[in-house]
Amino acid sequence: MKYKKICEGVFLDRPNRFIANVLIHGKEERVHVKNTGRCRELLPPGARLWLEDFSDAEGARKTKYDVIAVEKKVGDGSLMINMDSQAPNKIAEEALLNGWLKLPGFGNELSLVKREKTFGSSRFDLYVEGCDSTDPEKTKKAFVEVKGCTLENDGVAMFPDAPTERGVKHIRELIEAKKAGYEAAILFVIQMKGVTVFRPNDITHPQFGEALREAAAAGVHILAYDCHVVPGVVELRDPVPVDLTKWA
Repeated sequence: MKYKKICEGVFLDRPNRFIANVLIHGKEERVHVKNTGRCRELLPPGARLWLEDFSDAEGARKTKYDVIAVEKKVGDGSLMINMDSQAPNKIAEEALLNGWLKLPGFGNELSLVKREKTFGSSRFDLYVEGCDSTDPEKTKKAFVEVKGCTLENDGVAMFPDAPTERGVKHIRELIEAKKAGYEAAILFVIQMKGVTVFRPNDITHPQFGEALREAAAAGVHILAYDCHVVPGVVELRDPVPVDLTKWA
């Protein structure tokens, strides 16, 4: 996934979930934050940001810029983290369509990848159809829920960074989809490189972790992939081990 026009900035403060004040080209600008999570560890004052520049479309928008990435200080180095909450669905769709992401049980070619399809009372991010990996004559169908992950601590990626009852509801519905004969998967798109494992954030939302473990026991695939992130580009890259051990 590529952004059309980007620029750098320095984070100043965040009056609310949707807005931040950022120093851009020496001028303080009010910008849109494309991530309503807490992101406290990502946005300390002085953090180096990358923003999508919509200044040419002024008049059609309330703000000229969207925050898309941040450089997080980690020890003596840093991590480039994409924090655009709208990106993971696009990243996952691209990876399925170009064959980089392969769902368990599916063959190499998918016949259908569709955004936002309803099952029960939930609308899942992706619906996929393709041939069975063991029987090319058989068509498999799957629902995939995509979760963007920007929370990292000592090389451990975690989700969520705030309680998400909606996320728990989606997990329960995926279990029902699996019971109904569909394949089902939860894909955690870790919007950075440099992590070694993914874990549910049991401290922040223990119910989410429990639901995730129940889903895994019911046959729902729990997948995690990291991303290649540079200013203006973010792409799905490598699988990350998933550890569902309760640790809180």
